[in-house]
Amino acid sequence: MVKYVIHGGKPLTGNVTISGAKNAAVGILPAALLVKGVCRIENVPDISDVRLLLQILDAMGAKIRRLSPNLLEIDCTNVRDAEAPADLVRRIRASYYFIGAQLGRFGHAKVALPGGCNFGPRPIDQHIKGFEGIGAQVDFVGGFVCAKAPEEGLTGARVNLDVVSVGATMNIMIGAVLATGTTYIENAAKEPHIVDLANFLNAMGAKVSGAGTDVIRIRGVKSLHGGFYSIIPDQIEAGTYMAAAAAVEGSDVLVQNVIPKHMDTITAKLREMGAKITVYDDAIRVQRVGRLRRANVKTLPYPGFPTDMQPQIGVCMSLARGTSIITESIYDTRFRYCAELARMGASIVVDTKVAVIDGVEKLHGATVKACDLRAGAAMVIAGLSADGVTTIEDVHYIERGYEAIIEKLSGLGADIRRIETPDGMLTKSAG
Repeated sequence: MVKYVIHGGKPLTGNVTISGAKNAAVGILPAALLVKGVCRIENVPDISDVRLLLQILDAMGAKIRRLSPNLLEIDCTNVRDAEAPADLVRRIRASYYFIGAQLGRFGHAKVALPGGCNFGPRPIDQHIKGFEGIGAQVDFVGGFVCAKAPEEGLTGARVNLDVVSVGATMNIMIGAVLATGTTYIENAAKEPHIVDLANFLNAMGAKVSGAGTDVIRIRGVKSLHGGFYSIIPDQIEAGTYMAAAAAVEGSDVLVQNVIPKHMDTITAKLREMGAKITVYDDAIRVQRVGRLRRANVKTLPYPGFPTDMQPQIGVCMSLARGTSIITESIYDTRFRYCAELARMGASIVVDTKVAVIDGVEKLHGATVKACDLRAGAAMVIAGLSADGVTTIEDVHYIERGYEAIIEKLSGLGADIRRIETPDGMLTKSAG
């Protein structure tokens, strides 16, 4: 088993460079299946979710060249009309984008129900509504989603989502790019990675407009061609390092390669809590000045406060003076990290979708686990701020979405190591 071991209480100082956006990359890579030509994609994060998607594409016959750690060439010109390997698909939530990609490319798809972080039920009913809206027949057969276009192909239509869904918005967009006519996605999600997916598709010859608004219009084209695209910086990775700097006493961190507009709600909340923040053209400096102050947060779809930053801000609140309240409006089971944080001395009471946090002066080291990707990031922040030694288990969740987290934190002065236990060998260490 791989674990992280953190000797906490060391201020974070220096510069950290943010990688490409995970949530954009995991949509863009399956969308490359639609392209008959070479896609050269820059700023691809080197994380386990991306590596899994590349394995799926490779198994389907894509030619993939890694020109540098974060620059890929993907050629799906001669990709096979083949089923995505179920054992890989079940390991990653974003594999459901292959339903839209295969449906658009081949007119049919058979994709195993995906895995990923467990936040309780996360149905794909809005995805299915969209696919059926543009003419596909969708069934569940033995743990697989099976979709089939009519003989005349998919046809543009108006799809009004019952709830704002990032995954459904992206999947319908992918599926509709090669359909005949125009598709409108109404009540669409607005997150930056949705805009990034639209920009990628347009760079390859699609005609998508309105991404980032309530209504996205996709005018179908006959084919997509190869091209070059650079993925945006990761909003949540940037926010995680900002929260870490705010949580650890004495820290002064410059977070580089960011789009400050994407960070507005996170920046505003950390300022409200007393962190000193300076915004530059493509960087944000966070300084911890004195003890943090209490605040309240309610998670909302973009441009509201992101649910993916809720656990990280929860750690900051656990160290703040006074009582803070978090209201989670996206996922029912996002507060599982609170029990782990309580092991470290945090005072948190959770009632369904609300957490009440009475701030303490210090957290103490303990053995905790990463319940999911962002909960794992929260445990890392807690360990960095705590007195003593913190051991984090189940770190495979963290490595799904954070590139080189050990190296980046060590570069800021953290004492953090990645180890295999009990009889393994040290695999990565720094600090």
